[in-house]
Amino acid sequence: MGRILVVDDHDSLRKGLVRALVNAGHDAEEAANGTLAIERLQDSQYDVVLTDLRMGGADGMDVLRTTRSIQPNAAVILMTAFGSIHTAVEAMKIGAFDFVQKPFEIEEMELKIEKAIELRHLKYQVEYLRHEQQDLYDFDRIVGASGALHQVLGIVKKVARSNSTVLIRGETGTGKELIAGAIHHNSTRASRAFVKVNCAALQENLLESELFGHEKGAFTSADKQRIGRFEQADGGTLFLDEVGDMSPSTQAKILRVLQEHEFERLGGTRTLRVDVRIIAATNRNLTQMVQEGRFREDLFYRLNVVSVEMPPLRDRKDDIPALAEFFVRRFAGELKKKIDGIDAEALKVLMRHNWPGNIRELENVVERAVLLAEGTVVRVDDLQIGEHSAQSSPADRSPVVKIPPTGIPLEDIERQAVVEALRMSNWVQKDAAELLAISPRVMNYKIKILNIEIPRGRRPMAEAVTS
Repeated sequence: MGRILVVDDHDSLRKGLVRALVNAGHDAEEAANGTLAIERLQDSQYDVVLTDLRMGGADGMDVLRTTRSIQPNAAVILMTAFGSIHTAVEAMKIGAFDFVQKPFEIEEMELKIEKAIELRHLKYQVEYLRHEQQDLYDFDRIVGASGALHQVLGIVKKVARSNSTVLIRGETGTGKELIAGAIHHNSTRASRAFVKVNCAALQENLLESELFGHEKGAFTSADKQRIGRFEQADGGTLFLDEVGDMSPSTQAKILRVLQEHEFERLGGTRTLRVDVRIIAATNRNLTQMVQEGRFREDLFYRLNVVSVEMPPLRDRKDDIPALAEFFVRRFAGELKKKIDGIDAEALKVLMRHNWPGNIRELENVVERAVLLAEGTVVRVDDLQIGEHSAQSSPADRSPVVKIPPTGIPLEDIERQAVVEALRMSNWVQKDAAELLAISPRVMNYKIKILNIEIPRGRRPMAEAVTS
């Protein structure tokens, strides 16, 4: 609902419009001529100014110019008689939102007002992202220095300024939305809308209405026209998150937009054309879904023009210290607490965790730790990771080793323990040795006698260990 100023020197029309708009839930005010309207514009803020074009004294063009001057974000809709349509078209060239020819149905006017308000709110969102969050999407400000992240950014920088469709794959919480935003805000479409839709959050009919919009009466609860996300993203970028959760029907409609750049609103017959770049993301295995017949092969190839694979946090543990410090600074600021960082022992705990929830899990853990911290640094006792907090006593914890009824060789148990310690330490043998309370020399010996293979890129410690 919006705040609307109705300007017309015809009393019955003006008052009838105000009454209808108030009944529809708007906050509507009236002015009997252009001069009074200009006075109101100087005193109050409006979402929409609805003005007659021909009036005595200050006319609709004067109201339009004043609105554009002192309230540039307000939409101006002109009411015109048949003979003044040419003037109304000229008015739109200097900033009017739309015009309605008299006589008109009140429902027609309500639709134009709703559209103006919805587009105004979208503009506010775009401006917020552009001016307040632009730094978030600068490549240089994306936190992390690991080789895995650099590989992703290398691909993203190459494709950002193109119009190619991009498919971002990866587990939940790996930062797919951040990368999608970085692609848009470093593209030639950065000045236009970046619109996001979570395909898994809505049922099929609601998702189609969200994407394509609907006409009044398209279904039971469709009491007014709705502009869909494709229309809102025209000229910009549409981010389809969890695209693997779309129904076959919705997949077919998305494919048509990708191929033909056109669609119809639900319940509508008019074909709409749009210029939208698609960035899709999923945590599902779309290749397997195609083989199983659960995802359209032709849509998969349309989406998978450029593929970006987001690495899980367990494969980029070198980034954990920088990410943790970033979240500490952010949440300390939000909570207005003086927290200078994370102590070494707490950081070791963070490095050892496997992070099934990836960056989102790390963010939640750090937020809770900052909230609980009583000193100037986050300590081990402030962390709560997984099912057990760092404060759990040894007696409360489940046994690490479970021996099956049939038994198990001690060497197998030892090998499992060494491999698990290495994985938790990101294959840094010194840290793995510390986890098992043995020396680096003993760890190196265990790796040899148990025939444990170190992944490529990890230098064996044999040469580093001295007698």
